[in-house]
Amino acid sequence: MKDGFVKVAAAAPVIRVADCGYNAERVIEAIEKAASLGVKVLVFPELTLTGVTCGDLIRHRVVLDGALRALERVICASEGKDMLIFVGLPFAYGAKLLSAAAVICDGELLGLVPRESVKGSPFAEYEGDGDLVSVGPFDSCLCTNTLFTHAALGDLSVAVELGADLDEPLSPAHAYALEGATLVVQMASFPQTVYSDDERKDEILALSKRLSCALLLAAPGRGESTTDNSYSGLCLAAENGELLAKCEGADGMAVSEIDVQYLTNLRRAAGGFDVPGEDLCIAFWGGELTDTSLTRSFRRHPHLPDGEEALAKYCERMLDIQISGLVKRMEYAHLDHCVVGISGGVDSTLAVLVSSMAVKRMGLPSTNVIACTIPCFGTSSRTKSNAVVVAEQIGAEVRVIDITRSVLQHFDDIGHAHDDYSVAFENAQARERTQILMDIANKVNGLDVGTEDLSEYIDGWCTYNGDHTSMYDVNIGLTKTQVRAAVAHIAAGTDDKVLKAALYDVLDCPVTPELLPIHDDLIEQKSEDAVGSYSLQDFFTHKILICGFDPIKTMRLARAAYGGEFSDAELVKWLKSYCRRLFSQQFKRSCLMDGPSVESFSVSPRTGLHMPSDGECTLFLNMLEEYEENAL
Repeated sequence: MKDGFVKVAAAAPVIRVADCGYNAERVIEAIEKAASLGVKVLVFPELTLTGVTCGDLIRHRVVLDGALRALERVICASEGKDMLIFVGLPFAYGAKLLSAAAVICDGELLGLVPRESVKGSPFAEYEGDGDLVSVGPFDSCLCTNTLFTHAALGDLSVAVELGADLDEPLSPAHAYALEGATLVVQMASFPQTVYSDDERKDEILALSKRLSCALLLAAPGRGESTTDNSYSGLCLAAENGELLAKCEGADGMAVSEIDVQYLTNLRRAAGGFDVPGEDLCIAFWGGELTDTSLTRSFRRHPHLPDGEEALAKYCERMLDIQISGLVKRMEYAHLDHCVVGISGGVDSTLAVLVSSMAVKRMGLPSTNVIACTIPCFGTSSRTKSNAVVVAEQIGAEVRVIDITRSVLQHFDDIGHAHDDYSVAFENAQARERTQILMDIANKVNGLDVGTEDLSEYIDGWCTYNGDHTSMYDVNIGLTKTQVRAAVAHIAAGTDDKVLKAALYDVLDCPVTPELLPIHDDLIEQKSEDAVGSYSLQDFFTHKILICGFDPIKTMRLARAAYGGEFSDAELVKWLKSYCRRLFSQQFKRSCLMDGPSVESFSVSPRTGLHMPSDGECTLFLNMLEEYEENAL
């Protein structure tokens, strides 16, 4: 449970209707299996110990007493297990019959939670206030509006809803989530239909996303009566709109790990949660925190969806956001040309392609895109050629403007030696290019379209008032991995063989600023040698800035996602570099130009990342240094 990970499971054992003793044995078997997997929260369907299809038998004293004896056996079997277990049974409270969730942990009955929605059922509504009850030797109470919170992991707060509660227009899950429940277990009673699988999956994903919570659902299994319906034993686990585990069939069990630390971070950012309702009760359970073995997968590219079809739709949507933003800005400013500095790199390639699509949408000729390749000391023939080919194939006006003489003259003007390859040598070229692009834009009634992406703004890999600056940056909301995905999508979809070949070669080229002199026309200055893999950087951005994780947890997830591609020493090295640059380069983000976001996260100083330009990264680095000392 360290790092906020909690292994959870939903189980639907094959039971026998009204055979409570048999059903208790099946529940105990599932508990033992879950315990062997390290599960900390386990949920069963509604009326687990009798079955939901008992009909009028559910009221019979023999069945009710049998359910109580079965529950005693389950409670005793849970002794020694640090696991929160939810088992369903009918419970007679005086003349009222309740459908209840028995909440069990380590040989104790923490409470009986009655079902709230009872319309059309044989059950009564519980209107009491925590009345004391007994189940054999176990004393407990009837719990309403109760959160079961882990004693050592406060982020894990569990609530339960039963049967028809799930289908209410405003189900108990909404109130529980607002009151602080990060995990809602759903003890379902619905039968199988041809639509039940997809419908429930869609519902659970949407609800978990809206409530920034985890949901764990168990529906009745194959042992139920088939008199009027069939039951599948559908079990689902979801977290913030992501399906973590799913199974159905005989003795199914869906097992995965939820990240309650992540959910709490999301809620802190969103606000509006942890608002206690009336008569809210907290029941504590659980022992010391232990490591949770991770079985769920973590994507290397969390900014992109899985699957070819989903990725294609995602890229089309990204492109539409970029194009729409650029068209709106040009129309507002009464401009009719796009001016783009093309280097042959993936960022400028996407910018010129988006510019071409924008002028087309505006009904303007493709030649209204002016693509400027501006070679200097570090430009290779490969990147220059790709830049020109792409621009020519989309019909842009291509201008080749060599700035070697003007940069050398600038060096003479400021007294900088021509062979002094310090930062001034590099930045002078970038700023000269920006001046040219903006001046051309002024001459042609155009817009200097920026090419820098979100990843480069995060690590500050841009020249202040050089490539850092433009009149409107269409890539400002895209990570490097998203930029590459967009270019690959365009390449795959074009019938122009020349353009296709050039785009794939752009994708194959290393990321480079091309600011230092080259030898034998080889690309020697590679950005990733200085700042690390952009795939890894984008992963860090997602985990540290979006999810709010600390560096050590981020390392753990990187190991899981990359499967040994990076050693721990390499991860520490690049995480230190990332953290330093994240803080030290904020001054470049504090004055960024306009540009469209494609995700909810951005580095805009107006609506996105808000950081002081002189903040300290000491706490982040201290964690990594301590890890180095103890683990490496």
